[in-house]
Amino acid sequence: MIIIKSPEQIAKMRVAGQVVAQVLKILENKVAPGITTAYLNQIAEDECRRRGAIPVFKNYPNFRGGRPFPGAICASVNNEVVHGIPGSRILQEGDIISIDFGVLINGYAGDSAITVAVGEVDQKVKKLIQVTEESLMRGIKQAKAGQRLGMVSNAIQTYAEKNGFSVVREFVGHGIGAQMHEEPPVPNYGRPDRGPVLKAGMALAIEPMVNMGSKDVYTGLDEWTVVTRDGSYSAHFEHTVVIGEKEPEILTLR
Repeated sequence: MIIIKSPEQIAKMRVAGQVVAQVLKILENKVAPGITTAYLNQIAEDECRRRGAIPVFKNYPNFRGGRPFPGAICASVNNEVVHGIPGSRILQEGDIISIDFGVLINGYAGDSAITVAVGEVDQKVKKLIQVTEESLMRGIKQAKAGQRLGMVSNAIQTYAEKNGFSVVREFVGHGIGAQMHEEPPVPNYGRPDRGPVLKAGMALAIEPMVNMGSKDVYTGLDEWTVVTRDGSYSAHFEHTVVIGEKEPEILTLR
């Protein structure tokens, strides 16, 4: 974990965050029935190249010892929670897709995720997407210097569960800075009096993963794609934030 102190550091973190935000906005606008997840992945790679950024997910090591991640984006469709591998899958009307994307540029990382409806989707699915993004924003509001990290986690869990959804436990957010994944882990559940005390300058990637059904998940045979155990839809939103003296700064706003 690094503490962002100098204006130069925060400026570089902002650049990384905005590259991620810009590319995700482009991808969001490309989502439509009939396109493949490989098409979205190619756009992300091309946009990284144009901006002089490294797509940090590509060739990321598998902590289970399997093959490295092959894509520039994680493209998780419907009951896929996170780490979906982009490929030949064709998006259909009524699907949802979670796109997770990160870059490394000028020595600093940025990371963000969105969930997008493909055409028209069921009202409950719309609510899932809306509540997941709102739970992220409620968590970010608690990311203040002097408060425990558990305040962020608890705000996310409380809001998601109040709306009838469940929060994934096995995968969490993380610190971020010179590397994509740094300390501390940022759970999306738990008691508000737990976790480290937040300090100004800490950079966090906060990322709730919320399921329509059970919270239980498992990793598929491709060694990467995490899916809901009951087959229910899942949504995922993420922002990179820096803790300020009074309010957090979101670096990946689209």
